Amino acid sequence: MPAPKKHCCDDEGGPDQRRAAFVSPEAKSANLMRLKRIEGQVRGLAKMVEEDRYCPDILVQVSSVQEALKSVAKELVRNHLQHCARKALSGSDEEAARAVDELVSVWAKHAG
Repeated sequence: MPAPKKHCCDDEGGPDQRRAAFVSPEAKSANLMRLKRIEGQVRGLAKMVEEDRYCPDILVQVSSVQEALKSVAKELVRNHLQHCARKALSGSDEEAARAVDELVSVWAKHAG
Protein backbone atom coordinates (compact mmCIF):
# COMPACT_ATOMS: atom_id res chain seq x y z
CA MET A 1 0.00 0.00 0.00
CA PRO A 2 1.56 3.38 -0.99
CA ALA A 3 2.27 5.95 1.71
CA PRO A 4 -0.46 8.59 2.07
CA LYS A 5 0.29 11.95 0.51
CA LYS A 6 1.05 14.81 2.87
CA HIS A 7 -1.75 16.86 1.33
CA CYS A 8 -3.51 17.21 -1.99
CA CYS A 9 -0.67 19.14 -3.65
CA ASP A 10 2.09 16.65 -2.89
CA ASP A 11 3.47 14.14 -5.31
CA GLU A 12 5.05 10.91 -4.11
CA GLY A 13 8.26 11.92 -5.92
CA GLY A 14 9.34 14.21 -3.07
CA PRO A 15 9.41 17.95 -2.43
CA ASP A 16 10.91 18.81 -5.81
CA GLN A 17 8.08 16.94 -7.53
CA ARG A 18 5.15 18.61 -5.76
CA ARG A 19 2.49 20.16 -7.99
CA ALA A 20 -0.53 22.30 -7.31
CA ALA A 21 -3.82 20.42 -7.23
CA PHE A 22 -5.38 22.95 -9.60
CA VAL A 23 -4.44 26.28 -11.14
CA SER A 24 -6.82 27.86 -13.60
CA PRO A 25 -5.25 28.74 -16.95
CA GLU A 26 -6.30 32.36 -16.38
CA ALA A 27 -4.58 32.56 -12.98
CA LYS A 28 -1.45 30.91 -14.33
CA SER A 29 -1.34 33.29 -17.28
CA ALA A 30 -1.90 36.33 -15.04
CA ASN A 31 0.85 35.26 -12.65
CA LEU A 32 3.28 34.63 -15.50
CA MET A 33 2.52 38.07 -16.96
CA ARG A 34 3.08 39.67 -13.55
CA LEU A 35 6.38 37.83 -13.14
CA LYS A 36 7.58 38.86 -16.60
CA ARG A 37 6.73 42.46 -15.77
CA ILE A 38 8.63 42.12 -12.49
CA GLU A 39 11.58 40.64 -14.36
CA GLY A 40 11.64 43.76 -16.54
CA GLN A 41 11.42 45.99 -13.47
CA VAL A 42 14.39 44.20 -11.91
CA ARG A 43 16.42 44.65 -15.10
CA GLY A 44 15.50 48.34 -14.93
CA LEU A 45 16.71 48.46 -11.33
CA ALA A 46 20.05 46.95 -12.34
CA LYS A 47 20.39 49.58 -15.06
CA MET A 48 19.59 52.34 -12.58
CA VAL A 49 22.31 51.06 -10.25
CA GLU A 50 24.80 50.76 -13.14
CA GLU A 51 24.03 54.36 -14.10
CA ASP A 52 24.49 55.61 -10.51
CA ARG A 53 20.93 56.95 -10.44
CA TYR A 54 19.69 58.85 -7.41
CA CYS A 55 19.20 56.40 -4.50
CA PRO A 56 15.66 57.51 -3.57
CA ASP A 57 14.57 56.96 -7.19
CA ILE A 58 15.98 53.42 -7.08
CA LEU A 59 14.29 52.79 -3.73
CA VAL A 60 10.92 53.82 -5.18
CA GLN A 61 11.39 51.22 -7.90
CA VAL A 62 12.48 48.59 -5.36
CA SER A 63 9.26 49.25 -3.47
CA SER A 64 7.29 48.83 -6.70
CA VAL A 65 8.92 45.44 -7.33
CA GLN A 66 8.19 44.35 -3.76
CA GLU A 67 4.52 45.26 -4.13
CA ALA A 68 4.31 43.42 -7.44
CA LEU A 69 5.81 40.31 -5.82
CA LYS A 70 3.30 40.59 -2.97
CA SER A 71 0.55 40.61 -5.59
CA VAL A 72 1.83 37.35 -7.08
CA ALA A 73 2.17 35.83 -3.61
CA LYS A 74 -1.39 36.84 -2.75
CA GLU A 75 -2.73 35.03 -5.81
CA LEU A 76 -0.65 31.94 -5.05
CA VAL A 77 -1.98 31.91 -1.47
CA ARG A 78 -5.53 32.33 -2.77
CA ASN A 79 -5.13 29.35 -5.11
CA HIS A 80 -3.50 27.20 -2.43
CA LEU A 81 -6.24 27.95 0.09
CA GLN A 82 -9.06 27.39 -2.43
CA HIS A 83 -7.78 24.07 -3.67
CA CYS A 84 -5.02 22.34 -1.73
CA ALA A 85 -5.56 23.58 1.81
CA ARG A 86 -9.36 23.39 1.64
CA LYS A 87 -9.20 19.77 0.54
CA ALA A 88 -6.61 18.87 3.18
CA LEU A 89 -8.54 20.65 5.93
CA SER A 90 -11.66 18.69 5.08
CA GLY A 91 -9.73 15.40 5.10
CA SER A 92 -8.58 13.36 8.05
CA ASP A 93 -7.45 14.99 11.29
CA GLU A 94 -3.86 14.10 10.35
CA GLU A 95 -4.16 15.72 6.91
CA ALA A 96 -5.76 18.81 8.43
CA ALA A 97 -3.04 19.12 11.07
CA ARG A 98 -0.31 18.86 8.41
CA ALA A 99 -2.07 21.48 6.28
CA VAL A 100 -2.34 23.86 9.24
CA ASP A 101 1.34 23.32 10.13
CA GLU A 102 2.32 24.02 6.54
CA LEU A 103 0.22 27.19 6.37
CA VAL A 104 1.65 28.48 9.65
CA SER A 105 5.19 27.76 8.47
CA VAL A 106 4.68 29.53 5.15
CA TRP A 107 2.94 32.46 6.85
CA ALA A 108 5.82 32.82 9.35
CA LYS A 109 8.42 32.85 6.56
CA HIS A 110 6.59 35.48 4.52
CA ALA A 111 5.12 37.71 7.21
CA GLY A 112 6.69 41.06 7.84
